[in-house]
Amino acid sequence: MTAGMTFGNSAPDASPYADEGPYGTPVAQHKKAGLTRRGKVAIAVAGVAIVGGGTIWFQVHSAAVAKDEKEAAALQVQMKKLELEEMRIRNEQASTDKKAATDSADKLQAAVDKCVKDSSGQIGKGYGAPSRSAVVADCKQQYETADGSGMQAAGSAQAAGNEGGGGINSPALLGLVAGGGLAIAVFARKGKKADA
Repeated sequence: MTAGMTFGNSAPDASPYADEGPYGTPVAQHKKAGLTRRGKVAIAVAGVAIVGGGTIWFQVHSAAVAKDEKEAAALQVQMKKLELEEMRIRNEQASTDKKAATDSADKLQAAVDKCVKDSSGQIGKGYGAPSRSAVVADCKQQYETADGSGMQAAGSAQAAGNEGGGGINSPALLGLVAGGGLAIAVFARKGKKADA
């Protein structure tokens, strides 16, 4: 038989020197577990980028929140100014109405007094002559019907003055202030979007 030939199921004899190099059996090198130097640098750069980006985002976000808070505070100050201005206008109007009503009431009282003085010659002159109270009632009726609006204005002004400014918290005033605040907020938001 020829050398190197095999018959049947027998495996060929492997040479014990088959894996040897020219300098002997090579030493098996084990790879270290973990990242390579390049991987470590990439992770460090990514970490610095994430921390830096997060810091910048936080600063920008904090500045935006502070700006929004300042705008909200300015809006509240403007709303308070509007409320105070409306209260001042209402107080001036109430004062003017009260003064006009008082003047009207004074004029009416002077006219009634003049009527009573002019009619005092007829009081108690004889049978069927009017009494003083009847003359006063007639004069009041005569001048109140001639100028009834003045008495109504005087009564309403006096009632408003006695309430202690109860009209300031009326629903119409609150609605007006809320509507003004909403309009200012919408315009401020549009202005903010236009700036961006």
